Amino acid sequence: MRERNPRPVTHFRCEGTLERELRARGFEAVAGVDEVGRGALFGPVVAAAVILSPGRPVRGLNDSKQLDPERRTVLDGRIRERAVAWAVAAVDAATIDWVNIYQASRMAMEMAVAQLTPAPDFLLTDAMPLSLPTPQRPLIKGDAQCHAIAAASIVAKVWRDERMRVWDAIFPQYGLANHKGYFTPEHAKALEEYGPTPLHRLSFEPVRARALFPVDFDQWAGAQLDLFAELGAAS
Repeated sequence: MRERNPRPVTHFRCEGTLERELRARGFEAVAGVDEVGRGALFGPVVAAAVILSPGRPVRGLNDSKQLDPERRTVLDGRIRERAVAWAVAAVDAATIDWVNIYQASRMAMEMAVAQLTPAPDFLLTDAMPLSLPTPQRPLIKGDAQCHAIAAASIVAKVWRDERMRVWDAIFPQYGLANHKGYFTPEHAKALEEYGPTPLHRLSFEPVRARALFPVDFDQWAGAQLDLFAELGAAS
């Protein structure tokens, strides 16, 4: 029996071609936007937006997940020093539980964009379209293709990892400095033994399943929505 050809693997090369094309079309402030922490069980989802300077390039930009921590830290410093503008925004676990992780990720990205000065005139995002009037292009695996998005992923990753080390000192039982809030055997074991902290995402099944009290999440979410509706009506 003839063996079928395997599906070709798509390889991306991180480069600034798209940004150069956009500048050639007249866009002067092209921002890359990305988020990190979307799949974590603990803590906020964090987004960054970066407008790189064509006159002060940062060499070695790539998807933050493909870089070791030391290299990310070096590049983070260079991005902050040389970029035209950069900004970071975070959406906490309670809000993630309230609106869902997809909407929370979008909120964080839009908040980061809103902080940029100068304001961007074009957005390059990692797969996610934003509810903003600015012209934009979502790119699949954008952080592996585009310098501006890669820069945003690095800034967001370094910022979030630093906060996980801070929270590790407050909740040392969970090993947050090691796994950064993601699901690992170490994290699962700590949740089994100690239950979730107030900064864990209760809407995520691995957390809810290990809560030390029974949680009907549909009922909890409904109560949250009722509360926010009441607050909106009172304002």
